[in-house]
Amino acid sequence: MTASLTAAERAGTDWVQALRDAGLRVTAPRIAALEVLASSAHVDAEVIAAEVRAKLGAVSKQAVYDVLAALTDAGLARKVSLDGRRALYELHRHDNHHHLVCRRCGRLEDVPCAVGEAPCIPIAESESHGFAVDEAEVTYRGLCPDCAARS
Repeated sequence: MTASLTAAERAGTDWVQALRDAGLRVTAPRIAALEVLASSAHVDAEVIAAEVRAKLGAVSKQAVYDVLAALTDAGLARKVSLDGRRALYELHRHDNHHHLVCRRCGRLEDVPCAVGEAPCIPIAESESHGFAVDEAEVTYRGLCPDCAARS
């Protein structure tokens, strides 16, 4: 499973409408950030900032962090934080996928949910502490093929 869109999918994506549908103002940095996320599997804010600057010119790092926060809050982007490392971002596809991470090198891959419906790991109502659970995040950990071969 890949987190990036195909060229055909990117060409057909109306970022202006996606931003409007999410209740966000349409700005060049937001569109540029969505384009970066659509062409990358998992990317950190530094890379996003560099690519946004390459497209638009001077854009502050803080502006990019603000854009990523707005996109994440609106459900257009997804922030992935694992093991205290820097956050990575991906386009939120609302496909209920999870992540596989290499313990050694940090390689991160998407994996489909085994159940398919969110939340994929239901908890008993008596254990929910009154929460209305609508999502569960699963992280599988192990060694990627390259790191396993070096062991």
